[in-house]
Amino acid sequence: MKRGGGLNLANACLLFLCASMYLGTGWSLILFSFPIAPRLTVDNYYLQFVPQVQAATRFFTWMTAVMLLSAGVLAWRERKTGLLWYPLGVLVAVVVATLLTRIYIFPYNDEMAAGITSPERLTDVLGAWMRMNRIRVGLWTVQWLLTLGYFVHRMLRAEHPAGEHWRFGLSVPPRREAHA
Repeated sequence: MKRGGGLNLANACLLFLCASMYLGTGWSLILFSFPIAPRLTVDNYYLQFVPQVQAATRFFTWMTAVMLLSAGVLAWRERKTGLLWYPLGVLVAVVVATLLTRIYIFPYNDEMAAGITSPERLTDVLGAWMRMNRIRVGLWTVQWLLTLGYFVHRMLRAEHPAGEHWRFGLSVPPRREAHA
């Protein structure tokens, strides 16, 4: 293992943990929370929605900062390798998801936290909030896939040392001469 390799691996594992937390949170939101949206009313949406979103916002704000730092460090450490593109991709996806959240999702969060009294407005806000969150979950999925790709790529490199021929991600055995 190269110098600092253990720390580099620990950092990559931290990034994968964070990406996994986003992935799980996002997909559980889509699979388990979104289906009940039609049953939410101005009388019951607040307890089903606002405290959970506020707690998640506090937690994920810190985790996003950790991810940005972790992906940046990993990109720096891999800057001279073919693995550079994985953490750079994660970094871009985290930035885009963060901008989407701050620009589009937070205003809906704030409106719901302030209290919506019109059923029509609640339907509009929840619909828009869910659409934006589907996009964000797509970005979180990309983050997770890129982080997984980093580990798969590292594993394949370890299993197949330099000098072997690679095509489309698969190792190709060296050609053997046919003997008659």
